[in-house]
Amino acid sequence: MPKLGRLGTYFAIVGLALSFVAGGVRAELTEGIDYATISPPQPTVAQGKIEVTEFFWYGCPHCYAFEPVLSQWLKSLPKDVEFRRVPADFGRWTPGAKLFYALDAIGEEQRLHGELFDAIHVEHMDYTNQAAVADWLEKEGVDRQKFVGAYNSLGVQANLRRAQQISKDYGIKGVPSVAIGGRYLTTNVMAGGFEELLEVMDQLIARLRAERAVQQ
Repeated sequence: MPKLGRLGTYFAIVGLALSFVAGGVRAELTEGIDYATISPPQPTVAQGKIEVTEFFWYGCPHCYAFEPVLSQWLKSLPKDVEFRRVPADFGRWTPGAKLFYALDAIGEEQRLHGELFDAIHVEHMDYTNQAAVADWLEKEGVDRQKFVGAYNSLGVQANLRRAQQISKDYGIKGVPSVAIGGRYLTTNVMAGGFEELLEVMDQLIARLRAERAVQQ
């Protein structure tokens, strides 16, 4: 069998990705409809991997509805993909971003992410009230003083400023929004639903993977 070369390898990978799409997943993506190109491209944190970043807000009902769908997708995350969350903040969602970074600082955000969404959207906990959150966290086995210390720390304040800048740099207009590799941005509105959003994410990941294969 003849060698494909870099260009041949690229088209082979793209062709394989499109064959899955032709098999009943989703038609070829259209820029400006299914996704937007981030300009300029943004640097990513993940080293040697394709970074997928979800921008969310704890108070967003759409983010809450997307969470179980996203959680299922994360169970089969490819080895060359790294996922992270950024609490979007435009200056009015600061309490939610502050809560995220406080819990992250004490190593509890990942464990309690889903439960916290439930507490906010089902139990109607006021997540903007530090005392109310601390009461809830105590019931979840979190040390109250440890949380309060992190919540009011300089480190969390620095992360808040960073989240506001990142939200601006990525051109976030609403949530949930998902960035792929610092180059593409898509939403459930653009994709046409939450399951469809995952399909768009998968195709954009495949596109970046194919480009990397050519460059290697």
